[in-house]
Amino acid sequence: MSGRNTAYAVGGVGGIIFLLALFEVAGAGSVGWLTLLSAVVLVVAAVMYWRSMPTGAAAVTFNDPPIARWLFGDTRSAFFWLFVRLWLGFQWVEAGWHKAGDPKWVGTGEALKGFWANAAKIPETGKPAITYDWYRGFIQFMLDNQWYTWFAKIVAYGELLIGIGLIVGAFVGVAAFFGALLNWNFIMAGAASTNGLLLVTAVVLILAWKVAGYIGADRILLARLGVPWRPSAGNVPIKVAPATR
Repeated sequence: MSGRNTAYAVGGVGGIIFLLALFEVAGAGSVGWLTLLSAVVLVVAAVMYWRSMPTGAAAVTFNDPPIARWLFGDTRSAFFWLFVRLWLGFQWVEAGWHKAGDPKWVGTGEALKGFWANAAKIPETGKPAITYDWYRGFIQFMLDNQWYTWFAKIVAYGELLIGIGLIVGAFVGVAAFFGALLNWNFIMAGAASTNGLLLVTAVVLILAWKVAGYIGADRILLARLGVPWRPSAGNVPIKVAPATR
């Protein structure tokens, strides 16, 4: 067996051990030895893989299927993403608008305090709202330090800004990312509601960041600013793909 294949085998074993560790986390069991063992095996696999790579070896890349190229890299799909953006953006604007006009959110933060308190509470019977102890500890830490007094304002105005960014098509990928982050935190705190659907919608918008805002401000912003790994320097980073028949 070659060095690279051995690395694949070791990495697979490490991955299995890591999955076992995750299952123990879900079952609230002891994960110390499994976590340590999986980390060691995965590090060994990574070292073996890189040592087996010949100097100057070319990377192997795979072509995306046509539907993926059209959805996430072709500006002709921008009209589809416009509807997705508007729907998700209005959800955030509506949520943020109510919070921004509520003194319990942008004044005292009592609304967020109540949400955190209910989420962190462990009932005498039944299942608690938060499944993972580490996240409950994080919420309790913020409660104890009265972070809700300023964090509530970030949530309220942040939701508004996310919605506006999505509606006007400005930095769609960034706006969708922060929206997904909020959805994830709401879900972790036990507030499922519509957050699952909003999270999935945000993820696909993140994947389509290059073209999702093309019918919007990103058509100008991305052309002027470029991306961190390739500054624009006056070049338009988004090009319309040639029509195929």
